[in-house]
Amino acid sequence: MGGAVSAGEDNDELIDNLKEAQYIRTELVEQAFRAIDRADYYLEEFKDNAYKDLAWKHGNIHLSAPCIYSEVMEALDLHPGLSFLNLGSGTGYLSSMVGLILGPFGVNHGVELHSDVIEYAKQKLDFFIKTSDSFDKFEFCEPSFVTGNCLEISPDCTQYDRVYCGAGVQKEHEDYMKNLLKVGGILVMPLEEKPNHADSGKSRLVHLPPVAVRSLQDLARIAIRGTIKKIIHQETMSKNGNGLKNPPRFKRRRVRRRRMETIVFLDKEVFASRISNPSDDNNNSEDIEEERREEAETKPSELKPDPPVNFLREKVLRLPLPDPLKYYLLYYREK
Repeated sequence: MGGAVSAGEDNDELIDNLKEAQYIRTELVEQAFRAIDRADYYLEEFKDNAYKDLAWKHGNIHLSAPCIYSEVMEALDLHPGLSFLNLGSGTGYLSSMVGLILGPFGVNHGVELHSDVIEYAKQKLDFFIKTSDSFDKFEFCEPSFVTGNCLEISPDCTQYDRVYCGAGVQKEHEDYMKNLLKVGGILVMPLEEKPNHADSGKSRLVHLPPVAVRSLQDLARIAIRGTIKKIIHQETMSKNGNGLKNPPRFKRRRVRRRRMETIVFLDKEVFASRISNPSDDNNNSEDIEEERREEAETKPSELKPDPPVNFLREKVLRLPLPDPLKYYLLYYREK
């Protein structure tokens, strides 16, 4: 499935198209989609197709179309602190976007049938945490993945606020899926009427990760990073007054002076005369010259935009702390 919106040149343009088509409707979902580049979850040789609204599959690795993921994210009605279970978690792309919304006190678990896909998902998660500047703009609920059949989850597992299953679920398994939910929770899945009589082979119960209490050290890191973000926000507000950026410069609209031609009909003779202002030529050349100067001023900034500044990282690195503690606050990130 897919192809509901046109392809984008980059991740932001793809999101713009999904917004325009009303697949992305809320600010939280939009922020999560913009924070993680879809192309990062593709193999290098297939990245040219990353911003098309199409599903992608290579061996066991699979990504649904962007329009499907955006509909799923909106339907889940995500909020900070919720617990989420992703059945068929695949590359971890969806789980990572969900983690940006759940925040540090949420629960984010995934079950995936293929062990090679689990390894792929862990590599992509590690790459996002260590290299993406978006990571520092959110409080992240890191997903945990386990290998197994999502129809063989241990009956004593915890229940979740939100559950998503990407694969088609037969009617006979509908109640099983519902039992994974807390009261008042939301389950999103494609329900199929066709019964499935295939034998899954030897049954092996899948034990989901325990819902662990965060360590005091981890809570301290979350609190310190949160405090620094508030300071950065306050500094930005005071610097910009009411928080608005500098007002845009409006270009003066140029009115070109045109030479006037007067045609006089006198009996059967036609006399054409041209009336012009002696200063027209000078004014015209002055206008052209001014335009060139303005283009020369604006062109370099358009061609070479300033790289985004990671203010959180800069603040942490300036703290009077031992280097190992600074690196801990930065999650040992490379950027």
